[in-house]
Amino acid sequence: MVAFGALTAGVGTAAGSSSPTIVPLAAGTDLAAALAASTSSHSGAVETRHVVEPGLEAAKLMRSEGLVARQNVDLAIRHAADGYAVRQAELKRKQDAENAEKARVQEAENAEKARAQEAEEAEKARVAAEEAARRPQVVKPAEGTFTSGFGARWGTTHFGADIANAIGTPIVSAMDGVVLEAGPASGFGLWVRVQHSDGTVTVYGHMNEILVAAGQQVAAGQQIATIGNRGQSTGPHLHFEVWLDGSQKIDPVGWLAERGISL
Repeated sequence: MVAFGALTAGVGTAAGSSSPTIVPLAAGTDLAAALAASTSSHSGAVETRHVVEPGLEAAKLMRSEGLVARQNVDLAIRHAADGYAVRQAELKRKQDAENAEKARVQEAENAEKARAQEAEEAEKARVAAEEAARRPQVVKPAEGTFTSGFGARWGTTHFGADIANAIGTPIVSAMDGVVLEAGPASGFGLWVRVQHSDGTVTVYGHMNEILVAAGQQVAAGQQIATIGNRGQSTGPHLHFEVWLDGSQKIDPVGWLAERGISL
């Protein structure tokens, strides 16, 4: 190219001829001027072309599709999360409703049980009250034969009433009361003293066996001992005394008679 350029300044086409025109360098122009003169005669419209690179375009497409896919995934996750939250809320609502219903049923059952218990206790109290009303307030302390009463006997005062019967015959409390003492006693061998609500104390002596203890609550007619022959006794019998206000000894026969009991 350099050698050829040294001989010519440019290449053109003569008018009306297809042969190229050679411009010598000797004409006083340099190679650049010759080339400029040659190209100026062929000036035309400028053509703009876009070059497509398949790899780059594919990368752009993949990136775009990846963004769309990611958006779709995020949207799906949000929808799934919202659906899960709704289902959980519904399940919780149902569970709360079930728990509330169970609590209501349990409360109703407890209330019914309480009413039944109150009714049962009221019935028991009613029956007990009726039994107490039917039960005699004063009873004969023992069955047997009246052998000796209150007053002077053998140069001393006999302060009680004697009821003779076989050893082991039941002795009962004459009235409701509390056992003051149950055990050995001088002259009586064994005795039991019971204090009643009006302050009266009844005394039971010469018994063979004691069946109650001090401090025990007893009811009228409840067995407290058995007839015996202990202490200063001439045979098996119950020695029964009545002490008004816990100290004044009175005739037990008259006291029992006033209350409808005959010896």
